[in-house]
Amino acid sequence: MTATLPPCPECHETYTYEQATLLVCPMCGHEWTAHDQDEAAAASVIADAFGTPLAEGDSVTVIKDLKVKGTSLVVKVGTKVKNIRLADGFGGHDIDCKIDGIGPMQLKSEFVKKS
Repeated sequence: MTATLPPCPECHETYTYEQATLLVCPMCGHEWTAHDQDEAAAASVIADAFGTPLAEGDSVTVIKDLKVKGTSLVVKVGTKVKNIRLADGFGGHDIDCKIDGIGPMQLKSEFVKKS
């Protein structure tokens, strides 16, 4: 029985092969170790300010007054945000959401807690 190797983390092709202790992608030439991939998977988990992992569709509560850049609006402490989407946003903003009275925006997970 052969072990299934993971796809390339760069180009996502499935032609990965082992070379000594490295995994190699013949399509893009990327080389990595299984340890690197485990660290990347652990780093990709988005957690709230208290370390609780967040998932698509969760509800969160804002834990700090947040000024909305470019406007005079403020998202107040205790504002509940429903049905979040996790994203790889600009400037560390990793939550896409819609806040009642303000509209669609992105938040940083460090300023919310899971409800």
